[in-house]
Amino acid sequence: MTEHWVINASPLILLGKADQLGWLPDLGQVIVPQSVASEVAAGSTADPARRWLDSAAAAVIIQRDVPEKDELFAWNLGRGETAVIAWAMANPGFEAVLDDAAARRCAAVFGIRQRGTLSLVALAKRRGLITACRPVFAKLQAAGFFVTLALVDQVACSVGE
Repeated sequence: MTEHWVINASPLILLGKADQLGWLPDLGQVIVPQSVASEVAAGSTADPARRWLDSAAAAVIIQRDVPEKDELFAWNLGRGETAVIAWAMANPGFEAVLDDAAARRCAAVFGIRQRGTLSLVALAKRRGLITACRPVFAKLQAAGFFVTLALVDQVACSVGE
């Protein structure tokens, strides 16, 4: 069964800085809303996520943003988070990849399946795309990902590390 992902900028940027974008398309179909692609493209030309999006035409699909439902505006989320949630609302088979806590709460309220970057890495480990999570988690933290040690330990333990 092919899984379908709609991903926000922060997971892309962090995975890029940790040199971990190569396995992402192996998890399933990856959709990047145009607002997210624009946010990534606004970064440095040296940004790994920007370079990956520019070169990964076959691996990811950049799609126009879908119209947002009025109830999303009340959440006052960023443009990218809103685009990801709106895409998932319009395409029920898609799982949202979001790290922002408010965006994840919003997705949960609307019944959208979602996960964060750590959970995506754990899935890559379960599928044999990476050999261990903890080194990737350390790279993510070195790249600026703010996450508690307790959460890192919880996710690592969930995959037997």
